[in-house]
Amino acid sequence: MSISVKHLKHIYSKNGPFERVALDDITFDIEDGSFVGIIGHTGSGKSTLIQHLNGLLKPDYGSIIINGTDITEQNTDFKKVRSQVGIVFQYPEYQLFEENVYKDIAYGPKNLGFSEAEVKKSVYESIDFVGLDLDVLQKSPFELSGGQKRRVAIAGVLAMNPSVLVLDEPTAGLDPVGKNDLLNRLKLLHETKKVTIILVSHSMEDIAQTVEKVMVMSEGKLVAFDSVANIFSNYEKLLKIGLGIPQITMLFKKLKEQGIDIPSEDVYSVEDAAEIIYNYIKGEKNA
Repeated sequence: MSISVKHLKHIYSKNGPFERVALDDITFDIEDGSFVGIIGHTGSGKSTLIQHLNGLLKPDYGSIIINGTDITEQNTDFKKVRSQVGIVFQYPEYQLFEENVYKDIAYGPKNLGFSEAEVKKSVYESIDFVGLDLDVLQKSPFELSGGQKRRVAIAGVLAMNPSVLVLDEPTAGLDPVGKNDLLNRLKLLHETKKVTIILVSHSMEDIAQTVEKVMVMSEGKLVAFDSVANIFSNYEKLLKIGLGIPQITMLFKKLKEQGIDIPSEDVYSVEDAAEIIYNYIKGEKNA
């Protein structure tokens, strides 16, 4: 499902003493099946932007076209839009409310008119996908750990079978093992079901290792939208707006500056770095 945003503008407290332009002339296109990351400092407009993608916020100006339909039009069927574009908010576990996990995950599909058989199938598939055992389905969501609650909330969105999945800081507060597992599952979802995924994160490492293209937000403006390699190779620009690059990428750049002839481009993960260093040491020994 393609997304086309044209000249989007959103103003908080319009015509009031605290008026603030949160989004300023945002234009971009996301192709069907893409995996896109959004980065930016706090207050850059990331969360405001994604809330426009399924009509939770309405723009003051501009258009948002989802699969050929402009959702800013007055007669928009937002129930249909929200079945197509699912948003998992930061700390989504605070959205859990049902008496058990099954009912919580089933809530969305039921509201969309799924049959009982379809609801059950969606619940079981989504809970399996996020890596939880079936025995949690009869537990209260409030008995679960923070990481389990996060997965249940994501499962609740996945159960509605959206064509576009938007996640706002989904790994916040997770331990390294839980974070990596969740990111790997998102990559698997993208690869196997061709779901369009938009991932908002403050972690340059998460973005670099997971997505295909990166949107850079600053002070309500879209200042860059390009491949991972092109975005992080221009790290001086990122530093100017209060962002950075993956730590392992910075380490390799510093090694290069110290005269160590080791590749410094396209190194975004510890795994890639380990392989490059191994090959470098191996080459030095064989020289």
